[in-house]
Amino acid sequence: MKMTTVFRRAFAAVLVGSVALTASAAQAQDRPLRLVLNVGLQTLDPIAGPSFVTRNFSYMVFDTLVSVDSKGEYRPQMLDNWRISDDGLTYTFTLRDGLEFSDGAPVTAEDCVASLKRWGARDSLGRRLMAATKEMRVADAKTFVLELARPFGLVIEALGKPSVQVPFIMPARLAANTPPTTPVAEVVGSGPFLFLRDQWIPGERTVFVRNPRYRPRAEPADGLAGGKVARVQRVEFVNMTDPGLRAAAIQNGEVDYLEYAPIDYIPLIQRNRNLVLAKARGGAEIVGGISINHHQPPFDNVLIRRAVQQVLDRREIIAAEGVPADFARPDCVSVYACGTFYASDVGTEPVRENGIARAKALLQQAGYAGQRVVFLQPADSALINPIGLVMLERLKQAGFNLDVQTADWSSHAQRWIQRQPLAQGGWSLLPVVYTGFDLANPLSNPGIGYNCTGNQPWGYCDGAMTPVIERFEAEHDPARRREIAGELQQLSVSHANFPLAGQFASPAVWRAELKGVIDFGFPVLWNIQRDGS
Repeated sequence: MKMTTVFRRAFAAVLVGSVALTASAAQAQDRPLRLVLNVGLQTLDPIAGPSFVTRNFSYMVFDTLVSVDSKGEYRPQMLDNWRISDDGLTYTFTLRDGLEFSDGAPVTAEDCVASLKRWGARDSLGRRLMAATKEMRVADAKTFVLELARPFGLVIEALGKPSVQVPFIMPARLAANTPPTTPVAEVVGSGPFLFLRDQWIPGERTVFVRNPRYRPRAEPADGLAGGKVARVQRVEFVNMTDPGLRAAAIQNGEVDYLEYAPIDYIPLIQRNRNLVLAKARGGAEIVGGISINHHQPPFDNVLIRRAVQQVLDRREIIAAEGVPADFARPDCVSVYACGTFYASDVGTEPVRENGIARAKALLQQAGYAGQRVVFLQPADSALINPIGLVMLERLKQAGFNLDVQTADWSSHAQRWIQRQPLAQGGWSLLPVVYTGFDLANPLSNPGIGYNCTGNQPWGYCDGAMTPVIERFEAEHDPARRREIAGELQQLSVSHANFPLAGQFASPAVWRAELKGVIDFGFPVLWNIQRDGS
């Protein structure tokens, strides 16, 4: 009898402890995962809004036909498979079973064709794929065919493009009826999370919950590929403009994940056992640059663009970011991100040693007479603001007549895609940052891929580059493509299409209690769960 009483008490204690552990796990699972982005979210359409923050948003709610894994290999995502004809001109794509949009409609081949056409009218790589395409047609509800008019060696790479602008799939009723420069009226995707529009505060907070209709792939998550399992119920994107506030918030556990660790605080973060600093490099690194408006004077003159190119001292710009030495690549002169396949020094002689004196000589040779240059400075971006401050000071030293206009990134981004004259709100120069993923391939590289496309904001057009791009597009052999990429690099540098300002790592940081974080180079928020959940 006594033993029975003891057993009952022990069992009750175990039961209470089990309930407490279960409740604790449930609380951990239900607690929102809070991510701090570099800038606030304003645009919800990944095709109309070519920015990292919109890309991050879109990976939450949309999905892709093809995805790239951690090894850089392209794998089916929404697709079950693809088949390529013997002559390499016809691709047949079949969707996997069970795909649904968030409104309950099934994902069909018609949705895929409409989405790819809209993306292909906007993105640099997409435009080139569409130009090489004879026809895209629906074969049945789950199958569509892409028939090429001429050889194009990067079809799968185009469909699996990881960063801006990504060929996400949305319903045909939206994609087919919305111009690519106009945001779609609804956010309807087939991704792992749902966007709660009624809780969205533009530029401040964005809220998501798990999508109950999403059916992940069976294989483990790997990079952007594999099973996108949403293991937390709710995710919040929040905006904190002050780097010190971000650092305090992640250390105190008020937020879980920073898209970019505040660079000044990296040594402190490295010493904190409760925090994990991302290790991804190469394509995951940041590359600074300056977007030039080629459409109007004075930058329709190549000599004046080359003067801007000479102003960009990589060491000084990276130093302004405060990047630790082992996080910086001041010697990287390639227009392709160093650490990626096409990176080389071919044709980079003009930018290996930059200088103000050379910039002044080029301006004198060009006959620059002090025309006004509107310099847009995004003050709210912790990454871009320091780069821009160094740029504008050196531009002044070289003799440019600058009209510096300071605002938040979202406001400048809207002006960036316009062609207004300076007197009507136009612009001349804008400091920007890209990831190495965006610069890794010539056809997606901002200084090459938009050549003679007329697409904003990249208004450059070099006739000598066009046939070289065509050779690159048609080439299937990777080694030969690398040689052609070197030719394209030489032309891009000579034409000063998109002068670069240095490559460095600005890694993400997250709380150590988060398990399953995919260290890819930008926030991937599926597969994550809290320790104990």
